Amino acid sequence: MILSKSTFSFLILFFSSLVLFSSCTDDEDPEIPNEEELITTLTYTLVPEGGGSNVVLSFQDLDGDGGTAPVISGGTLMANTVYNGSIDLLNEAETPAESITAEIEEEDDEHQFFFATTGGLNATVAYADTDGTNPVGLKTTVTTTDASQGKLRVTLRHEPAKDAAGVSDGDITNAGGETDIEVEFDVTIE
Repeated sequence: MILSKSTFSFLILFFSSLVLFSSCTDDEDPEIPNEEELITTLTYTLVPEGGGSNVVLSFQDLDGDGGTAPVISGGTLMANTVYNGSIDLLNEAETPAESITAEIEEEDDEHQFFFATTGGLNATVAYADTDGTNPVGLKTTVTTTDASQGKLRVTLRHEPAKDAAGVSDGDITNAGGETDIEVEFDVTIE
């Protein structure tokens, strides 16, 4: 069997390509991106200093984004009071429920909560925990003044620029990163 010049050239090109592609391997392990955790439940428990009733602000969305609307419960705080706050996050789509709080504690240098009040709510939120250098926000103090009502927004950012201007003071403007969860609670101060 005699091959034509064009067929011969094609076969040489074909086999050369096979050798070239089969010899190219990536010896490095592929980088696995940090997968976002599913957060179905956020509970923000506020305990008044000096006694009184605890206030629990909660968010639950068992089917994740879309589908059934989340259940969000606000609360009523006492005027001129300091509350010690703690946030607990769960993925209740798993059985048993997975603690996202534990993951944030382990990766605290990669997470930060941000808090904002709107609508004239007379309350301020201060960080009560750090990753060793910068705030995290799983623990806070909430200080109320005069009676008012409005919203308290809680935002968790993954991989924020913690050294950017204002971020360590709780200003989300320059934080960057990705939002893992953001919830607005209706709050009344009496």
